[in-house]
Amino acid sequence: MTTKTVTDTHAAVITDRSQLIESFARGEKPRDRWRIGTEHEKFVYSTRDLHAPSYDEPGGIRDLLTGLTEFGWRPIEEGGNVIALAGPDGTISLEPAGQFELSGAPLDNLHQTCAEAARHLEQVKAVGDKLGLGFLGLGMWPDKARADLPLMPKGRYQIMLRHMPRVGTLGLDMMLRTCTIQVNLDYSSEADMAKKFRVGLALQPLATALFANSPFTERKPNGFLSFRSHIWSDTDPARTGMLPFVFEDGFGYERYADYALDVPMYFVYRDGTYIDAAGLSFRDFLEGKLSALPGELPTLDDWNDHLSTAFPEVRLKTFLEMRGADGGPWGRICALPALWVGLLYDDGALDAAWDMVKDWSMEEREALRNAVPKLALDAPIPGGGKLRDIAGEVLDIAAAGLSARARLNSSGDNETGFLEPLRDIVRTGKVPAQVLLDKYAGPWDGNVCKIYEETRF
Repeated sequence: MTTKTVTDTHAAVITDRSQLIESFARGEKPRDRWRIGTEHEKFVYSTRDLHAPSYDEPGGIRDLLTGLTEFGWRPIEEGGNVIALAGPDGTISLEPAGQFELSGAPLDNLHQTCAEAARHLEQVKAVGDKLGLGFLGLGMWPDKARADLPLMPKGRYQIMLRHMPRVGTLGLDMMLRTCTIQVNLDYSSEADMAKKFRVGLALQPLATALFANSPFTERKPNGFLSFRSHIWSDTDPARTGMLPFVFEDGFGYERYADYALDVPMYFVYRDGTYIDAAGLSFRDFLEGKLSALPGELPTLDDWNDHLSTAFPEVRLKTFLEMRGADGGPWGRICALPALWVGLLYDDGALDAAWDMVKDWSMEEREALRNAVPKLALDAPIPGGGKLRDIAGEVLDIAAAGLSARARLNSSGDNETGFLEPLRDIVRTGKVPAQVLLDKYAGPWDGNVCKIYEETRF
């Protein structure tokens, strides 16, 4: 999820539907201005007894945020509580149960991205060591029930927590018990956006498989390799899924705007307060008929807020978000943007990736997406075989794309080395969750809490 920087200023009032479509066009950038924005979440726990700290307790989440101001981060408040931080490395924010997220700055290359992640982890570990807090790189809490988890003092989350059980059985798990890695990428035109969206959506199951890292629920194997991915299948069908229309002729900004208009609302932000609009229609808002704010028209800020409440596998704002990966350790934080930058930021790689997936039917794409949470690389692919059969080829395409970019560090290395953690997974044939399950059945002797020693940052 993204975090709203809380202010009392609002963009211009929307007076015409064309403004919604133009909001996507404003994201267009020439190739030399394409950037990489990496987001990664981690679980926070007490090193004393492994509990998830609350916001207010001594040494809890508020103290963690406050401690980070020593590194130059500036506090962002809501309702008198510090709920986020801003700085040159982007924004630090809180997920509903205190999952700690860095939404990184837009950077030119993966060397910068990896350095940014390293700085962030060094800082949170320095503050965490003082407070007795540790940080866990997984896709889902391995041992915590919903009732074990605290709630953060953020108004939008209170609205979502009330609404989620009305539309699905696993939405609260999504909010409270999961972590992800995500990368945000640019496009040059509507056609470029559409092609990147299609490739990203079709190959998102491969990213889910390679990063599958959530095999435990409440101390036991849950039958999945990425339970985090499975959770999205029963969160809210009106705002999740593979978006078949993306693969239809004519897909572009207008069609995505129509989709977003049909996503039910969660809230409207006004004067420091989140107003509950859960289940209401943004189309009604455009006509001044929103029952939560009768007679009022939306602003572009409202539209941007609303776009952040759709949760498909790939999401469009003024950039494209790749959203399929479980949270994981430091090396995989760098590997996810390497995969997608390699595939999407070089024309030859983008064409090669599209050639791999363009003939898949929508039914085949849906079947692959639905199989991956349980089977990961063993999921069947269109035309026969398993996902593992094309994983190496996709990584080769990504490596060629990264090599063509020729972004070198001070040692003269290009960006292809950041794919190495994924190469290891393909070589061994085991995704991260399978490695954890082997340890659970072997040296851990069924004690899932050993995972804290294995996966902490």
